[in-house]
Amino acid sequence: MSKDFDIRLADMTYIDSCVEILQDSELGKAYFNNREKATAMLSYAVSQDNVYVALDENGKCLGFIYYMKKGVFGSYPYLHIVAVKEEYRGHGIGKQLIKFFEDNASDLPGTKYFLTVDDFNPRARNLYESIGYKCVGELPDFYKQGINCYLMMKRRG
Repeated sequence: MSKDFDIRLADMTYIDSCVEILQDSELGKAYFNNREKATAMLSYAVSQDNVYVALDENGKCLGFIYYMKKGVFGSYPYLHIVAVKEEYRGHGIGKQLIKFFEDNASDLPGTKYFLTVDDFNPRARNLYESIGYKCVGELPDFYKQGINCYLMMKRRG
């Protein structure tokens, strides 16, 4: 898929689509199988202007990102969630969403960008490594008992 979609700030009209996409992802299956919990988390993130959606020409949500500009140590951008609708995975949407995050989360030169990836999701880790993220630490049982999480960082600028 070429970049025939737009990325824009999410509003509450996209919550249901984002929850469905999240719950159908590896991340969602591990952490967000409770729809009410997922909806509450994403609703809060949307209210804070921290969620951006990728929309096709008909306004259909193909995926989303949730990030915080000062999410790591109160200073560095943190990509909390990137999720793409199953049938659109592998078409570059995730990469474009991450690029959007990197282009918009900070205007400081030399910024460090952070994200975490879980040990059960090697496909996501490969994606992050392919665009320049490096593992800088392991966080055993960080979000959930029995799941190792890897802190990844990328320097830019």
